[in-house]
Amino acid sequence: MKRVLIVTGGGDCPGLNAVIRAIVKRASQEKNWEVLGSIQAFNGILWEPTEVKILTPELVKGIHFQGGTIIETTNKGGPFAWPVKNQDGSWSTVDRSDEMIRKIQYLGIDAVINIGGDGSQRISQALFEKGLPIIGVPKTIDNDLSSTDSTFGFQTAVEVATEAVDKLVTTAASHNRVFVVEVMGRYAGWIALNAAVAGGAEVCLIPEFPYDIHIIQQKLESRFVRDRGFAVVVAAEGAYPKGGEMVFETSDEIGYKNLKLGGIGRSLIKQLKEVGFEHDMRETVLGHLQRGGIPIAYDRVLSAQFGVKAFEMVLKKEYGKMVSYRHPHFVSVPLKEAIVQPNLVTLDNALVKTALGLGISLGIDISSSLNA
Repeated sequence: MKRVLIVTGGGDCPGLNAVIRAIVKRASQEKNWEVLGSIQAFNGILWEPTEVKILTPELVKGIHFQGGTIIETTNKGGPFAWPVKNQDGSWSTVDRSDEMIRKIQYLGIDAVINIGGDGSQRISQALFEKGLPIIGVPKTIDNDLSSTDSTFGFQTAVEVATEAVDKLVTTAASHNRVFVVEVMGRYAGWIALNAAVAGGAEVCLIPEFPYDIHIIQQKLESRFVRDRGFAVVVAAEGAYPKGGEMVFETSDEIGYKNLKLGGIGRSLIKQLKEVGFEHDMRETVLGHLQRGGIPIAYDRVLSAQFGVKAFEMVLKKEYGKMVSYRHPHFVSVPLKEAIVQPNLVTLDNALVKTALGLGISLGIDISSSLNA
């Protein structure tokens, strides 16, 4: 009997369970494969005692429409930076990757499928370089992984953000207000840009294009006549002004290295007041609502296709590679290629041109940006 280990790492994402189910169902057709799941990413292997779950077709019945992941996840620590508490109460990290690989071998695991975003796939590449037979599956609502047309979970996040914009348009119109909707995305503006176009926002601010507060003010002022009017601004959590920086906090959580982005909505309102914008303004932060809940049909289908392809890559021993959607095909690409650079919004992107054609302001001088 051969064994494949599934790991779900990083932030949770709509569609994770659908990928797990697809891997298990595809593996069950081979008769001589057993599927295991490591609890909380690689923690289940590193813990003493080891905590893994046998994933049978019976266990994964009906999980494809459930949010989250039945084997849990974590975005703290990891095999290369395992948190250790020192005698003086301080914390440090140790590299347990070699130990983890030995445990995986001891468990008779023939291959590992790591479902995760940029950080998780960097871990996949590092483990592959140490000799671990591993395959990556791209997962992130941010859609910021290169070498794939799309990542599962992204479209569900866009749907949540768009629904929020739809609802806020009506209350904004009723109260003659400006609403700033803060969405996720970290350093990529894909969620914000899609939600702004789909929801009919007047302004969209994304990390790729540092904004000019005066251009935003001018756009919003044009929406009011004798103090009556409304507008919706969609702001990615990583958006920031020219000459400024992103709004963030440094996390004090043990093992969590990412900056905690958030607060651009409130910051933008403060900046608008400082330049003399006097109309009523409110902010709404969607936060983890975009990561939780039921995946839409598109993401369930994409997840199923990723899961089936991932296991077929195991059968072919295509290790050190990641599943990739290159419309209309599902292919494998080297992990090294997938993580070399993020997938970010550019001015020549078709959706940017659509947004500009709809009159959506990106908070920048387009003519000078194109000539830069």
